[in-house]
This record gives sequence, structure tokens and C-alpha cells, in this order.
Amino acid sequence: MTHRIAALDSGTYYHHRTLYEPRYRDFFDGVIYTRELGDTVLEDYDTLIVSCRTDPSVLRPHREKFRQFLESGRTLVIMGSTGPAEWISGIEWHFTPTNFWWWKEGGSLGLHVTAPDHPLFDHITLADATWHHHGHLIVPDGAVSLIDVGDLGSVLYDDTVTTPGRMIVTTLDPMYHHGSHFMPATTRFLDGFLPWLKGMKPSSTRRP
Repeated sequence: MTHRIAALDSGTYYHHRTLYEPRYRDFFDGVIYTRELGDTVLEDYDTLIVSCRTDPSVLRPHREKFRQFLESGRTLVIMGSTGPAEWISGIEWHFTPTNFWWWKEGGSLGLHVTAPDHPLFDHITLADATWHHHGHLIVPDGAVSLIDVGDLGSVLYDDTVTTPGRMIVTTLDPMYHHGSHFMPATTRFLDGFLPWLKGMKPSSTRRP
């Protein structure tokens, strides 16, 4: 069996470009319109991606569905600007001002890799994850931060301890910027991130 990935589609232009156009379409075994999530059976998938900038008010009614997905040992990927603290227990997100112009001002975002041996970094570099971020996350005990911002917290972490499944949580929003045709780093990020996800071992509880 191959690892099967589904992603949420809010009907936006940036989701459409990321999910349906040829560059990435073959990575997705299912695309689920957010308004139809309640009627969708998720047992056919190993990973569900909550796509960047999905309105959290659409996600809140499905807290139990997400919990059950994780309880079954599957992987939930939570992208930036989705308000995850509103619909997943145990996620602690903090607002920080977004610096959109650091690259013109000659400064730095202060991002640094904290787990260089993590397999994701066989696919991306820090530069591929550097454009800006929307807040930062406090990493749960036992989870692994992959990229930190200064000494504030994480912008990307991998959590295999707080549920029977796996959560990959980030404050980065690559699907939005790739879909908006600007910020080339976001395309490079997806060029590495999606193959890494696709290469994961399938869930032992997934229906064949």
C-alpha cells in the first residue's frame, strides 16, 4: 500500500492552484471540500492536510472527527492560519507581528533548525521554509520542534506523543503563497514537503 493523502479545499483560488493543478495534483488521493467534511469518510486516508488559511469556524464543528482521526493512528497536518487551538486540544499558539518586509530591510526572521537529523530536512532546507510566519507555537512535552523562531517557540513541530496518531503543526502558509503566484520559497517548500509526506508508511488501521 502507498501512503494516501487527503487535503481540505475551502474553494479559494490558492487552494485550487495547489490542489488541482499538475505540479502537486498526484500527491493528493482525495480533495475534500470543507463544507462536505462532515459527510466524508476519512478511514481511506493515512494523512489529512488542513490547508493554509482554512477558516477555523468551519473546522470547529468537526473537533470530534479530527480527534477520532488521530486516535486511529493517522496523521493530521495543520498548516498556518487555521486557528488550530480552536479545534484541536493541546495546541498552544501565540500571536506575533508578521514581518512581511524583512528581506527588503536587510534583517532576519530569526528562524533556525532545531532537529537537523529529522527526515524532512532530506527534502527541504531552512531557506525553503523562510518567507514569514504567522505566530509561534509552544511545543508539547515530548514533541519535536523542527524550526524555531528565536527563543519564542516553534513555527513547525512534529508530535507523535500526545495522541496515538501524529500531528505536524506549522504557522507557515505555503499553499496560500504558492497559490497566489508569489514567494518562490513556498513552492520549494511544497516541492519537498509533499514528497516527504507521501513517502511515509501507511497507517496500519487504514482500509485497503
